[in-house]
Amino acid sequence: MWKRDESVKPAGVQPPAAGVPATPSQTAPAPAPPQAETRRQNERDVVNIGKSVVIKGELNGSEDLTIEGHVEGKIELKDHVLTIGPNGKINAQVFAKAVIVLGEVNGNVTASEKVDIRDNGSVDGDIISPRVAIAEGAHFRGSVDMQRKPGAPQVQQQTPQAPKPAVQPAQQVAAMPIAR
Repeated sequence: MWKRDESVKPAGVQPPAAGVPATPSQTAPAPAPPQAETRRQNERDVVNIGKSVVIKGELNGSEDLTIEGHVEGKIELKDHVLTIGPNGKINAQVFAKAVIVLGEVNGNVTASEKVDIRDNGSVDGDIISPRVAIAEGAHFRGSVDMQRKPGAPQVQQQTPQAPKPAVQPAQQVAAMPIAR
């Protein structure tokens, strides 16, 4: 009865196959807002280790990680965030981009960006990170080395100075005023 003008079709929509009625799944979905897409991407990249999981050995990964269980050995997430949940118990050397501690860590923690020990979090070991935050109510025993990032310009420790003429100590004493 009605004939649709074929030249006015929206781009990206496939015409239905002959004899098959068009279904909503054949039409192009509306693009998701960028915020929703980013949120889904972040949710996908976080891996959780549950309360009942025990890991002994070396743990490496290329995703953000949340640990609620027990880990013994070494944890290495160089470019990602490690979160030790309130039930997490770690007895390991830790290397990550950022470390957030809500549970217990026994061992040295090295982060390229930040270590954050939150309320009721506990770290027994040395921390090496350019930024460290320890909340009130957190426990920490060890040393902190807040080193600069590699490649960052460092302040020169010794500045070259022009040679000064030698000054006799007697001349210095005579030039100094005496206050009474």
